[in-house]
Amino acid sequence: GEHFRMLWDVKGKYMPHSIDEKEAAFKLCKIVAKSIGPNKVPYIVTHDGRTIRYPHPDIKKNDTIKLNLNTGDIDAILKFEQGADVYITKGNSVGRIGILSHIEKHPGSFDIAHVRDSRGQHF
Repeated sequence: GEHFRMLWDVKGKYMPHSIDEKEAAFKLCKIVAKSIGPNKVPYIVTHDGRTIRYPHPDIKKNDTIKLNLNTGDIDAILKFEQGADVYITKGNSVGRIGILSHIEKHPGSFDIAHVRDSRGQHF
C-alpha cells in the first residue's frame, strides 16, 4: 500500500505528502508538557496526546522527538533552539518552513519565535 503524511500547505489546507515505507515507520511529535507523576516518575506529553514515561533528561518542552511507531521508543531528539529547522503549524504563517532565528521570552505570556525562510524573509 501507499503511505502518506498529512501536511499543511501555505494556505492552511491539508495536503497529502507521499512517503516511503521507511519514513512511515516513525512520527515527529512535539513535546507540550514535561512533568513528574505519581511515585516520582518523570513523563512527557506529546501534541497528539501520547504520554511517554522515563524520557531522556535532555528533552524539554517545545522540543520534537522522532517516535518509532513499531516499538514506541524515542529514536532522536530535535532541540527547539536557534538555528533549528521549523515548520509552522498555527497562525498566519501556517505551512511555512524556515530556520529559527531567535526566541523572545515574555514571562507570563506567549513567547515569540522569529523565523527566516529560504528567501530571506522574516516572519
